Amino acid sequence: MNKVLAFDIGGTNMRLALVNENFEIEKCVIKPTPVNDKEAFLKQALSIVDEFPLDNVIAMGAGVPGVVDPKTGKIIILPNVGISDIEFGKIIKEKYNLDSYLRNDAQMACIAEAALGRGKEFERVFFVTISTGLGGSLCVNEEIQDYLTEVGHTLFKYKDGYQEFEIAGGHNIAKLAKLNNSPIKSGKELFEKVEAGDKDAINLLNEWKYIIKSYFKLMNDSYCPDIFVVTGGFMKAKKWFFDDLKASFPDVRIEECHFNEQAGLIGSAVYAFQQKNK
Repeated sequence: MNKVLAFDIGGTNMRLALVNENFEIEKCVIKPTPVNDKEAFLKQALSIVDEFPLDNVIAMGAGVPGVVDPKTGKIIILPNVGISDIEFGKIIKEKYNLDSYLRNDAQMACIAEAALGRGKEFERVFFVTISTGLGGSLCVNEEIQDYLTEVGHTLFKYKDGYQEFEIAGGHNIAKLAKLNNSPIKSGKELFEKVEAGDKDAINLLNEWKYIIKSYFKLMNDSYCPDIFVVTGGFMKAKKWFFDDLKASFPDVRIEECHFNEQAGLIGSAVYAFQQKNK
């Protein structure tokens, strides 16, 4: 049976899986993602690949948290990792003789949900991740739409200026809190204090929810999806916002991601098989 290597490279961890044609994960290795160090990043990635047997492996798919050139497999920039300009596809080909197919990580997760998950019965599937950053991607008929990249960096009017929607991601909660005169430093602290009934935290949560709803409204108005599928670390605290979010958009389905933390891996595998079989 043919297999692929599926990479899911995030701002916190790198995960690599061996996936067969039935989209079963046969092996998975997780290691931390080095930041602000291109050499350390590449060394870590290759060390993970070295842990896998390559028998019957026909290709590699990789989702990364930034901008890539899908034609060449070059990583252009990973903002939350603090690196840029890596000939990833070329390096994988030279070292392992494997073709590799790179996309933004949200795009890979989206194709997993569109092909095999919550969106498999829908034509237009929009994937949203609310985690270290805020990302999104659109698939139409199980095909990634290239005109949509890094939407979390879209500017919107907030307070007395403009911010990126990324301000709702985990790395930027402290920045959002500062704009609202709050001492909160992380998403974890935010929801712990909301649980305790802290009024300052509840006010900050309402600001955060306003930004998330604004993001969904822009994506809904711009791309008219049949369904949103949502994942990310913030879904661990979904009881504080998810039902409210769904109620705010009664004309479109909003569902929790089927594959959850495995969406990037499964999507990278789906995409690798798709591209290799073309």
